[in-house]
Amino acid sequence: MTVDEVRALAGAIRQEVSRAVVGQEATVELMLVALFAGGHILLEGPPGTAKTLLAASFARAVGMEFGRIQFTPDLMPGDIIGANLFNFQTSEFTLTRGPVFTELLLADEINRTPPKTQAALLEAMQERTVTIDGASLPLSERFTVVATQNPIEQQGVYPLPEAQLDRFLFKQSVDYPSADEERRIIARHGARTAAMSPDDWGVTAVADATRLGAAVETVAGVRLVDEVIDYILALIRATRGVADLESGASPRAGVMLAGAARARAAIDGRDFVIPDDVKALAPALLRHRLILSPAAEIDGRLVDAVVAGIIETIEAPR
Repeated sequence: MTVDEVRALAGAIRQEVSRAVVGQEATVELMLVALFAGGHILLEGPPGTAKTLLAASFARAVGMEFGRIQFTPDLMPGDIIGANLFNFQTSEFTLTRGPVFTELLLADEINRTPPKTQAALLEAMQERTVTIDGASLPLSERFTVVATQNPIEQQGVYPLPEAQLDRFLFKQSVDYPSADEERRIIARHGARTAAMSPDDWGVTAVADATRLGAAVETVAGVRLVDEVIDYILALIRATRGVADLESGASPRAGVMLAGAARARAAIDGRDFVIPDDVKALAPALLRHRLILSPAAEIDGRLVDAVVAGIIETIEAPR
């Protein structure tokens, strides 16, 4: 597959998703990058902003099996990955696979459940395997998590552990739509109050495992010159020396940023990465990996503002 074909495939996926979802172009773009880079994405925003419909429509458009877990305070790790249950008829233990055994998993309101249960996804997200009673079970090679969370200021939420956050390629803030978009949403979806599915809007698969695999191989071959590698390195290391930050980005962040930049370049029809790819993706890739210092929190500083300052300070190659 050529980069032009990757760009065409991305355009077709966008078109299908837009049948059901109004707006959210920036979020769809990040989901495409995550898909082709083999990463996961965390969506944060208030209820009612079409996060579930977006994930389901995206899964349908890319031809992936879709699964959903509604995270609640009483959810247990076994409810996610599954367990060996005793069968009284056969007097044997039978493996019952959990909903994690799918291709695109919507982890809905992931911060409504305690960290112990959140951690059940760690191995699945990092290694695409799960361990049940000592046995390692493989997941799909395309296994992707689209997680949603409520803003941490709301009651009844548990902040995600740093190790969990670091597994997400991106964290995207899903805000309320513009007035024009909201009017279109009301006009399109206002015929009934019941939740609608991608089927109701005629969303069809425009990709399959073969085409997605070919796209991933193409992305891996996108050129990343030394100057851009040095630029990524400078951005990542700069996060570790900022007074407003208590904790900076890890080396994993640099590796992920390089892979994501390759995917963005291919989606744009290029076989080489440019600094603008890195600049465009850095905020969504870094905002959940950086921890503000206590003084910065007291002053009301925002992580996004700190990231923007770092990007402004580091000179990009020409």
